[in-house]
Amino acid sequence: MKRDTYVTDADWNRFLEFSEKLETPFVVINLRTIKKNYIKLQNHFPYAHIFYAVKANPAPEIISLINELGGSFDIASRFELDKVLALGVPPERISFGNTIKKAKDVEYFFQKGIRVFATDSKEDLKHIITYAPGSKVYVRMLVENSTTADWPLSRKFGCHPDMAYDLLVRAREKGLTPYGISFHVGSQQRDIGQWNDAIAKCKYLITSLEEEEDIKLQMINMGGGFPASYIQPTNDLSEYASEITRYLRDDFGDDVPLILLEPGRSLVGDAGILVTEVVLISRKNNTALFRWVFCDTGKFNGLIETLSEAIKYPIVTSKDHPAAKKGEVILAGPTCDSVDIMYEDYKYSLPLDLKVGDRLYWLSTGAYTTSYASVEFNGFPPIKMYIME
Repeated sequence: MKRDTYVTDADWNRFLEFSEKLETPFVVINLRTIKKNYIKLQNHFPYAHIFYAVKANPAPEIISLINELGGSFDIASRFELDKVLALGVPPERISFGNTIKKAKDVEYFFQKGIRVFATDSKEDLKHIITYAPGSKVYVRMLVENSTTADWPLSRKFGCHPDMAYDLLVRAREKGLTPYGISFHVGSQQRDIGQWNDAIAKCKYLITSLEEEEDIKLQMINMGGGFPASYIQPTNDLSEYASEITRYLRDDFGDDVPLILLEPGRSLVGDAGILVTEVVLISRKNNTALFRWVFCDTGKFNGLIETLSEAIKYPIVTSKDHPAAKKGEVILAGPTCDSVDIMYEDYKYSLPLDLKVGDRLYWLSTGAYTTSYASVEFNGFPPIKMYIME
């Protein structure tokens, strides 16, 4: 694959100079890329408020950058909250977007000044009623996205529109402010039409609540789903923005509610390069067609999104050159666990002269790599991350 499709020559040369003496495995994050992606998203959705999904990469440098750019933050736990508040983010620019939370965590967020909470169940709503009185609440609606999103987020989160209706009515009865509806079409969503279906359901709910219950919702939180640059092609962000804006106008005309976006992958994914070293190259028998290439990191230390080969990262090597002869390989990690195979069905072609000690560069690995890594499986320490400004 062509490296310059994903990383410019200038950024690549700057990265090589920055990283050549660092010991593998590690991830390098380019803050300039994140700033560029944030401004691009802002320009394509000028009417939307951006809430960065901190779980994608909670590095303090990234949080501080997005704070400086005027962004807000979607928080999943009290630990993320403490980190974000410590970096000077005001509570008014934070929402508690996790629908699965303890009562004491709801109380903790409320005490810290957070007044916007997501929910999708009766029990969770009870916690908000009790421990976050008077707060704004929005309900996450169930969206099926298992076939067109590379990393689906259906089933576990959200509720049927009928239940969302009931929860918002209940919220008003108990002194909360029914604020809006949220949905997530799935991470790395390649079918823009998924937003059309979800927005149409939001329109139905908003209209029904206003006409039947005199509840006027203010907001639609469209979650994330915008893509990073992996092997499987996606439309450009401009296409997503153009179509989604059209869907909103078709359903709401000039009366579009406040729109929130919760990007994670699309902001930070392309900003990262994960560097691994080849530990071993072997074949399983004398006539095996494919080489096994074992790296010094794998599923348990940065590459968990290769589970079921869901995310296919662009990979280049230190032996790449125009005349390099290549052969298909199976890529695996270093741990004593048979699950630690990144790609076996999907075959990458790597240079035939690849040797132990050579480096593999996994592009677009800024999201869900360091934050997903294990603490000490097989004794391997968490993968290191370095920030390139």
